[in-house]
Amino acid sequence: MEKFIQGKVVAQRRWTARLLSLQVDAGPIGFEPGQFTKLALPEGDEGRMFARAYSFVNAPEERPYEFYYVIVPEGPLSGRLARLEAGDAVWLSPGAAGFLVLSEVPDADNLWLLATGTGIAPFLSILKSETAWRRYQRIVLVEAVRHADELAYRDQVERLKREHAGRFETVVFVSRESVSGTLAGRIPQAILDGRLEAAAGVELSAAASQVMICGNPDMVRDSVQALGERGMKKHRRRRPGQITVENYW
Repeated sequence: MEKFIQGKVVAQRRWTARLLSLQVDAGPIGFEPGQFTKLALPEGDEGRMFARAYSFVNAPEERPYEFYYVIVPEGPLSGRLARLEAGDAVWLSPGAAGFLVLSEVPDADNLWLLATGTGIAPFLSILKSETAWRRYQRIVLVEAVRHADELAYRDQVERLKREHAGRFETVVFVSRESVSGTLAGRIPQAILDGRLEAAAGVELSAAASQVMICGNPDMVRDSVQALGERGMKKHRRRRPGQITVENYW
C-alpha cells in the first residue's frame, strides 16, 4: 500500500446507469491537464491493491480530484468504485502519467479534440487550462456518444463556450438515436466526407491544425487513417506531425 495514498470520497454523480463521476479528496498529486493517475481499492486479505488508470477531469489547481468512468460489466474495479459513497476510502497513485498533454503538442492555428464516451475527461481538464487558449486561436471539441443522455458535463462545456465565444466550437455525434443539432454516424467517416469540418466551421488541415484523439481504439485507429487522407500524421518528438492519440478503453 506504500505505492498509493489514501483519499476520501467527496461525492459520486451518476449520469446514467453506467456512467459516473467520482470526486475524491486526497493529498497533492502533480499532473498536467490530460494526464491520468490510478485509482485503487484493497483486494483480498493480504493488503494488495487492485488499480486502474483514470484521467483527471479537474484542472491541476482544482479540488476535489474528479474522475469520469464507465462501469465495465464483470470488470474488477469499476463496479466497486460505483458503490462508494461520500466518506468512503479510495486510494490513488501519488503520481501521474500520460502524453496526451499540450506540452507534447506543437503550436497551430486550430486545436481539435476528438473524443468518444469517457474519453472526454482529459479534454475537459485541458480546456480549463490557460495554455490551451494562449496557444491556439480556435479550439473544437468533438464528442461522440451512443445516446443523448450520455452527454455528460454539458454545463462545463456551455460555460467554456460563453467564456471563449468565437474561439470555441463543439460538434456532437449521437449514433443510436436521432437528436436535433447533432451529427449521425462516426467521427472518422465525417472527417472523410467533410461533414465534421463543415459542422465546426474551422479548418481541419495539416497546415493549420493539431488533433488530439482519445477514445475507443477503433475510433482512434480509423480517425488517424482518415486524417492521413488529409496529409496529417502522428506527432513524434523526432518526427513532428499533427496527431496525438490515447486509447481509452
